[in-house]
Amino acid sequence: MTRADAIEVAASPEAVATRLAASRYLADDGLATAIFLAIRLGKPLLLEGAPGVGKTEAAKAVAELLGRELVRLQCYEGIDAAHALYEWNYQRQL
Repeated sequence: MTRADAIEVAASPEAVATRLAASRYLADDGLATAIFLAIRLGKPLLLEGAPGVGKTEAAKAVAELLGRELVRLQCYEGIDAAHALYEWNYQRQL
């Protein structure tokens, strides 16, 4: 999907929420707006929160919405940018 296609998908926060619902993910207004802005501005979106609140499911739904592959990074104590980007530890990601 090109950037223009992504922008078309994200015509409004409401359109994003509707498309996410089609992917079986119900986003509240705040999350739909954050996703809309990230897509429109071409910027990354950091999702943080307690385990089990739906961060990974939101990321899966956004990836589906944009027709992209999801690459999931499991963060753990002691991980830094060098470890995350250059020293992939498969066992710790499981």
